[in-house]
Amino acid sequence: MKLIVVGLNHKTTPVALRERLAFTAEETAPFLNRLLSLEGMHEGLLVSTCNRVELYSVCTEPEHGIATASQWLATSRGVAMDTLQPHLYSHVGTQAMRHGIRVASSLDSLVVGEAQILGQMKQAYRDAVENGAAKTVLNKFFHMAFQVAKQIRTETSIARHPVSIASVAVTLARKIFGELTGHTCLLLGAGEMCELAARHLTSHGVTILVANRTLARAQTLAESFQGEAHPLDAVGGLLHRADIVISSTGSATPLVSAAMVRGALKQRRQRPQFYIDIAVPRDLDPKISDVDNAFLYDIDDLSKIVAGNQQDRGREMAAAEAMITQAVPAFNQWLDTLEVVPTLVALRQKMETLRDQEVAKAVAGWSDLTPEGQKRLEALGRLLVNKMLHSPLSQLRQLAAEPDGSLYVDATRKLFELE
Repeated sequence: MKLIVVGLNHKTTPVALRERLAFTAEETAPFLNRLLSLEGMHEGLLVSTCNRVELYSVCTEPEHGIATASQWLATSRGVAMDTLQPHLYSHVGTQAMRHGIRVASSLDSLVVGEAQILGQMKQAYRDAVENGAAKTVLNKFFHMAFQVAKQIRTETSIARHPVSIASVAVTLARKIFGELTGHTCLLLGAGEMCELAARHLTSHGVTILVANRTLARAQTLAESFQGEAHPLDAVGGLLHRADIVISSTGSATPLVSAAMVRGALKQRRQRPQFYIDIAVPRDLDPKISDVDNAFLYDIDDLSKIVAGNQQDRGREMAAAEAMITQAVPAFNQWLDTLEVVPTLVALRQKMETLRDQEVAKAVAGWSDLTPEGQKRLEALGRLLVNKMLHSPLSQLRQLAAEPDGSLYVDATRKLFELE
């Protein structure tokens, strides 16, 4: 069995396509159930965030598994394979392991060092376990990945002072408005990203309004920054009050249209507004960028700015990569050893079956054999099988971890005619 990864992210795919591929929490379990019903797919885990959609799977034949996963991803989201294929990447074995650990460690993130991706991957792992889709191999791999991610965060400075989307939003807002004191920001959503944005903005004297589908959550966030809380369906009546609008919800359709923005600007007498959409799918209609005095940035626009602002982390990145390089061989060795287990079990079962058959024949033709003698005969058979198998099984387990270990496993199955 091999670990594979099939996915796309902010580096390979524009937000207009990423939002079509995004999964809600409710869609994950049915998707994995259908995927694992396909031939050769044994385990699965789906990571879906605003910057990536990745499927981790354990399969018998990697090439077939990648083709199956890619096609299933396209079909499940109603995207033509010809449209999706140029944006997909895939990894097998060691490269899949390295990629997964780099993602968990935020080395592959839009903002290197950000903490959200580790929490998102842990949630994806919990969902897969609860659904029965993550089993022996994915359980072992993700525990290892999370452990290495923790080590990287602890032993390097990768996670210290990352250049964040929220900090970039503040920088852009200051370019448009100059001094931010006295301005108002409307947050659509009350999640971690909006909370981080509120923290940055209030430090510059910005007043916060929060609109969220769950009013209680909006109230909790607003109270933390002495702001106002509103239900999400009140957005239309709030827009004109906001100089800055930052949106990050889980809505499947846009919350703010170009017409709504024109109406808000008319009430504001055309005083400019700054819109930031960090949701996937997008919350803000892309046509807002065509409205005079409305400045719209989506997650891809911010990605370019973040990339340009990243500080030189070469030494710390090298240290993190070294930790990953050190962790991968141990998992590879464990996986190779795991693959030989069915052969070891089959060989022992076959030898024990032959032993039992021969002992039974001997007992049947031995008229004066006492019960005590029969017990000794059976014990002798068990002892002989154990002694004869001890060295071959130990050697096969060790050889299976070698680069050409599969050859020894295949030869053993052929020699002893194991199914």
